[in-house]
Amino acid sequence: MSRRGLTISTAENGIIAVAGEALVDMVPAPVGDYFEAAPGGSPANVAVALARLGVPARLLARIADDMLGRRIREHLTRNGVQLDHAVTATEQTSLAMVAVGPDGGASYDFRVTGTADWQWTPDELEGALDGPVVALHSGSLALTTPPGAAVLRDLIARAAASVTISYDPNCRPLLMGEPARVLEGVHELLAVADVVKVSAEDLEWLLPGRSPEELVDDWLARGPAIVAVTLGGDGVLAGTASGIRTRRPGVPVTVVDTVGAGDTFSAALLAGLHRRGLLGAAARPALRAVDAETFDALLDEAARAAAITCSRRGADPPTAADLARA
Repeated sequence: MSRRGLTISTAENGIIAVAGEALVDMVPAPVGDYFEAAPGGSPANVAVALARLGVPARLLARIADDMLGRRIREHLTRNGVQLDHAVTATEQTSLAMVAVGPDGGASYDFRVTGTADWQWTPDELEGALDGPVVALHSGSLALTTPPGAAVLRDLIARAAASVTISYDPNCRPLLMGEPARVLEGVHELLAVADVVKVSAEDLEWLLPGRSPEELVDDWLARGPAIVAVTLGGDGVLAGTASGIRTRRPGVPVTVVDTVGAGDTFSAALLAGLHRRGLLGAAARPALRAVDAETFDALLDEAARAAAITCSRRGADPPTAADLARA
């Protein structure tokens, strides 16, 4: 298998587990002043994007046994996401209300008090990483919303010895509280993370006035092998633990909306690492020593995948065939 080719991943390279929320986005309909219900949630979007790119993806989520929860399960199953370690929850499904601005940028309001996604117990995650799991991805509200956030953070800390840890803060200011407090938690996770993606919007909220270049240097010094800052239409700025610093251009696209674009970037970056055999504890030295040509190729693939999602309404990530054609 070529390390730089765009071949589809195979099961031999292991499973990527994704932990976190699987909720329903209420998105503006294409016509009329009303909303449509669409399965979403950042971690669930990452799992769907991975599966569409040919990567075995396992979602660790608490999915409600209600009308919306059953719709989420059907969506995930139809897209090939493994749900054998998902929990059937008695609480209701979480809702995110989405508004799309003139430039396609998305903003969110939430209905999440007491809902299914945040009620994790340690017993529910027993055996969650059994089998050939090579990476664990998480981020967004699941890692900041009590009481389950502490349980998922503990899973990540324990898993770091055996799998690649991928992390996306994916900040939601409306629900996460004070930026300084959130940043403390981000720094804790950077100490165990290998692959980190953060958006320029996240950076502006967490560390106003800090440049992406400063953040890449600072966060890499805290432990990760790769840190990538997505800059919307301006591309991505990224670096590696071995000292590579690079900026890749944006992909020209007519933006419908940005819902799920960051999640697609994370998934495509992980898919590229998966294809190249760079995930898993045994591959950690190779991941930290990734060369500049491979690194640029990884970022370009992820940017193309995210651009395709931006050209579609809602969180609708590309398949491997879509990405190959792009």
